[in-house]
Amino acid sequence: MIRLTSTRDLFVLLISLAAVAGLTAALRALPDVSATTVALALLLVVLGAATLARLRIAIVTSIVAMLAFNFFFLPPVGTFTIADPQNWIALFAFLVVAVISSNLSASAQNRAREAIARRNELARLFDLTRDVLLTTETASALDALARHVARRFELSSVAICLPADHGWRVHQGGANEIALDTATLNDALARARGTLEFDARQRAYGGHTRTGPNNDVTLVPLRHGTRAVGLLAAGATCLDIGTLDAVAGVVAIAIERAQFLQDRDTAELVRQKADLAATLLASLSHDLRTPLTAIGAAVENLRGDLPAEERRLQASAAMTEVDRLTSLFQDILDMARIDAAAIRVDRQWVAAADVVDAAMANARHALEGRDMRVDADADLEVEIDPRLASVALSHLLENAAKYSPPDRSIVVQARVEHEGLHVSVTDHGPGLDPGELDHLFERFYRGRAARQASFGTGMGLSITRGLLAAAGGRVWAENVPGAGAKFTIAVPGAVRPVTVAQ
Repeated sequence: MIRLTSTRDLFVLLISLAAVAGLTAALRALPDVSATTVALALLLVVLGAATLARLRIAIVTSIVAMLAFNFFFLPPVGTFTIADPQNWIALFAFLVVAVISSNLSASAQNRAREAIARRNELARLFDLTRDVLLTTETASALDALARHVARRFELSSVAICLPADHGWRVHQGGANEIALDTATLNDALARARGTLEFDARQRAYGGHTRTGPNNDVTLVPLRHGTRAVGLLAAGATCLDIGTLDAVAGVVAIAIERAQFLQDRDTAELVRQKADLAATLLASLSHDLRTPLTAIGAAVENLRGDLPAEERRLQASAAMTEVDRLTSLFQDILDMARIDAAAIRVDRQWVAAADVVDAAMANARHALEGRDMRVDADADLEVEIDPRLASVALSHLLENAAKYSPPDRSIVVQARVEHEGLHVSVTDHGPGLDPGELDHLFERFYRGRAARQASFGTGMGLSITRGLLAAAGGRVWAENVPGAGAKFTIAVPGAVRPVTVAQ
């Protein structure tokens, strides 16, 4: 910017000198031209130079114009000697008017330049504030903030320095890194925590420090209110202290906002865990109470003198409830593993029919007495984790058994296609509410019809999605006209004919 201004001033100076020379030659060619006319004409050139360039250019132009006026138009012409004392007054008046008008014009230009600089400063501060508001990532918020400052204010080196438990955390933002030792940062922060004073001339609060090998790094305090919490380090820059102090104020607000966002996320995580625990207890209360009550009743009956057939029925009822409890605790364990990303994938070659058989065995307590129509492919094998696929499918079978009428069939279709295993489960229930399709696989979610029709924890579909996601698969649901709801799982894997394995 300085180089461009100097080049422009030099260009204006050359043009002004050329204008003085050209105007002098033109006026010399006019017969009987008066000194007043010459003075006013040359004064216009001086005013033009003052309007287009800095004060020093206008002063040089006015001196050259005064010398030309003296040499070419005041008698004796051709010398710098003035014979008539009145001409001294005219020459002095010309010089004074030229200097004063140049000074006034230059002052107006300076005010205009300052106004433009302040406007640009406000625009950049506004852009920086907008960058801060658009930053929602808390992990890398300060690094992004340092880059925003460097980009908005064209700083080649800038850093945000915050004290930590052991030393300082320095977030670099410019193309060139700023190297600052701990002692320098500690001393600068200690000075910034002194008495807070505002310098109206520099438009900045006190506490800024200059450091670096060439004394070219400025340290500006970052303050939350009146308390200094860090430092903004800026390399060699044309920004004044007032602008840097304003930037530091925005940076301090951004740091405080990032801390608030992090605290909010932490509080939200704690709230979600509390809600999860409350929901889990509320959801499991009935599912635990019912089988425990049934087991207690069966055991109490077994203590009496019952016929052999009745004892067998009571023991079978107790074992059914034990299986239900085992399945419930297995669901809780699977959900914990999904949350901890601790699902192991053990791929094996397996046929689609084998996966369906294993899933039906897992869900036998829910499928007992139900009409099952199974169409499973047994000619091809797919390399997947059979345990994950069968457990995920068993939850879909249990879900279909809950919402399908007892006198209607549950249809299972399993195919091994070129991209992997595809299994669909279709019930003949009331179908899915279109407004609830986006929430079906959320944890503990149960639709309105589901809450009225049966009991459950709402974990099954969520576990299905988590297990399949660990294996690289997916699950989706849709309504089938005249046939209720249809759930489909897809698990990718290599495919081969069964005869190869045999």
